[in-house]
Amino acid sequence: MTRRTETHPDLTDPRAGAPFFSHWRVGTPLRQRQTVEAVAAVWERRPWPADGLLGYHLYTGHDTATLMHYSQWASEQAYEAFVKTHRQERVDEIDTVVPGIERLGLGRYRHYRSVARDGDPRVPGCIVIVDIEFDGPDPDRQRAWVDAVIDALESEPNPHPGGISAHFHLSTDGTRVLNYAEWESAQAHLDALAAPGDGIGSASDRWERVQTWPGLKSSVVSRYDHALGLIPG
Repeated sequence: MTRRTETHPDLTDPRAGAPFFSHWRVGTPLRQRQTVEAVAAVWERRPWPADGLLGYHLYTGHDTATLMHYSQWASEQAYEAFVKTHRQERVDEIDTVVPGIERLGLGRYRHYRSVARDGDPRVPGCIVIVDIEFDGPDPDRQRAWVDAVIDALESEPNPHPGGISAHFHLSTDGTRVLNYAEWESAQAHLDALAAPGDGIGSASDRWERVQTWPGLKSSVVSRYDHALGLIPG
């Protein structure tokens, strides 16, 4: 059985050995809503497809044109088994309802470190994804860069109050870092960006080191709303 949940995923769940992120371009706010509804319908009328899938979450991009998928798998092998037996029928049915979806690729990651305030009861109102790309594979560089970011975050004397947590993931190919950050609202994140020195990218040696890291190729920031959560029933 598959059931819907309003609860945001636990990014630190130790059972999730293979967290995956993927993106679809659908084009318009209407098609965003239609695709979310189609995914929900296709999944909810089928049994949960695999014991190794802990949860599947869908997010609507604030650009009004994209969707982000976050799935928590126990292992890559569990995902590959799902691809062989269940994925295509679901994709085909979704494409029948919303034709023309552009699938932009699947990113395979491992959770590395998280930063959160102990006992923080707030529910995220906005998910901010920071996608970092380096100029080549280097797992040691991935970890070192995240460690430097966390050092910079923890050194802030007055972090912006709208931030809830940050969850850093390393791509399995060694080239990318993805930060899944939870914020009270999109406005809180925008306010933090507009006020350097108050929590994000402040004018400090630590942040300058992060921003000028050797081999850092690009950094892309995107905001999303949690639109659908599916878990085994």
